[in-house]
Amino acid sequence: MNSQIIIYGSEYGSTKRYAERLSEITGIEAVNYKEAKNIGDYKRVVYLGGIFAGGVMGLKKTVGKMTSQQELVLATVGMTDPNETTYFEGIRKALKAQLPASFYDKNKIFHLRGAIDYSQLGFKHRIMMKMFHSMMLKKPESELTADAKAMLETYGKQVDFVDYNGLKPIIEIITKS
Repeated sequence: MNSQIIIYGSEYGSTKRYAERLSEITGIEAVNYKEAKNIGDYKRVVYLGGIFAGGVMGLKKTVGKMTSQQELVLATVGMTDPNETTYFEGIRKALKAQLPASFYDKNKIFHLRGAIDYSQLGFKHRIMMKMFHSMMLKKPESELTADAKAMLETYGKQVDFVDYNGLKPIIEIITKS
């Protein structure tokens, strides 16, 4: 059984950038989830996935190819600041419901901040973001979630919050064995 692989699901590039940097630092191969083969051959899968509409891109497909004997280290990538603990408690709760118990370990789940360039969004995502933006503008600020606030702050802009320092705890885990 091979030791480790980095698999990622990236729509617009932030998650891919994190995966490639993690690969450079650790020497572990990084592949897109769509191209990942023989996932069951690895002892540990390090999965990085962009958050879209509450789900993690490609995670379900990847986990579906894993066995209960494997270890999963998971990092989500989104626009919300990882220090917004209330938002990420909700994400972790959703992940716990979606993942088989053997893969859920809150000490191996991380959150990284990504980037967005509205000019690069596909038509469907632009429409979704416009609708979400319109809905959030109607809410009182006291009712806005951290995710909604981040979207309102960045709407229509090109922003890059990618911070490779966020990879440090992941690197600690994957270089220990």
